[in-house]
Amino acid sequence: MNRPSSEQQKGSRMGESKYQSHREIRVYRVSFELALEVFKLSEVWPNRERFGLIDQIRRSSRSVCSNIAEAWRKRSYRKHFMSKLSDAQYECAETETWIEIAHSCGYICLEESERLMDQTDHIAAMLTKMIRSPEKWCK
Repeated sequence: MNRPSSEQQKGSRMGESKYQSHREIRVYRVSFELALEVFKLSEVWPNRERFGLIDQIRRSSRSVCSNIAEAWRKRSYRKHFMSKLSDAQYECAETETWIEIAHSCGYICLEESERLMDQTDHIAAMLTKMIRSPEKWCK
């Protein structure tokens, strides 16, 4: 019986990822959950914000997870991979700004705002970690 080496078992060889899809990566799942939560929260905001704050916060929060998905597909090219992860970070920062505005306008309470900001901080930290060690992710 052929057994995989300990290196193969751990999936730790350079360029090999233990993930088969971007959907398996924690940062993608957390950012996807954030986008869904933002969508649900913004459903009850005033209609006058429909083409302003609502569209902007929904777009930026969705862009975080979509940029992570794009980065995954571009992992054969380290610079492209890192660029898409950087784009995800920028969208995360934009989402934080819209969360602050939503709170300042009274559309979300302080607790919701803080919880969402904690999520965006966590996402940004995970993205930074990925950007600093692309060899763990790139083909």
